[in-house]
Amino acid sequence: MREKVFRKVFSDMDRVQRVQEFFAGRAAGWEVRFPDDGPSYARAVVDLAVQRGDTAIDVGCGTARAFVPLRTAVGPDGVVLGFDVTPEMIAEAVCLDRARLGGLVVADGFRLPLADASVDAVFTAGFLSHAAPHRGLQELARVTRPGGRLCVFHPVSRRALAARHGKVATNEDPLAPAQLERDFLATGWLSELWEDGEDRYLALAVRGECAESGKDERDV
Repeated sequence: MREKVFRKVFSDMDRVQRVQEFFAGRAAGWEVRFPDDGPSYARAVVDLAVQRGDTAIDVGCGTARAFVPLRTAVGPDGVVLGFDVTPEMIAEAVCLDRARLGGLVVADGFRLPLADASVDAVFTAGFLSHAAPHRGLQELARVTRPGGRLCVFHPVSRRALAARHGKVATNEDPLAPAQLERDFLATGWLSELWEDGEDRYLALAVRGECAESGKDERDV
């Protein structure tokens, strides 16, 4: 068991390092390279059906582009928090004045500094593409109250996203419908909608009332 724990720790360190190395040098001017994504983010937040007064989080928030529609949705009495493992991305979000809309935290999405069942709505754009989806969804389930909602989003299609990384989208991809549905069910999420159009990727799910987010053999 100790060997498995050490293997998991070092695996996480490698994963975090890879993500940070990929995004650190790209953080400055990130939104300049993708200037037309704003409306797509706003539309996805509408689909998430965030309510006024909710606690909404953006995991893998990057430059916190979703903060504007999230703050509008939760209103002045709600809470908006963004988490990203790359300090340079959080710094860019601060430069873009996103901190006035919500809290920005450098944190690993696999170990969120939040209490169990403390969140009403989870928005994530790209997080699961750079993580082990099962473990990522498990942590999101842990912090989300029963009945809380999840939006897995990207402002381009799964095919276009794969092409950006020099790959071809297949049915074995983590975000492929069958794969994501399997991980949803295994981690306490009930699938509600899946869309993979030319202009965006979107999957919506609801936290099961009696679902368990406990560990299984894939966590060690």
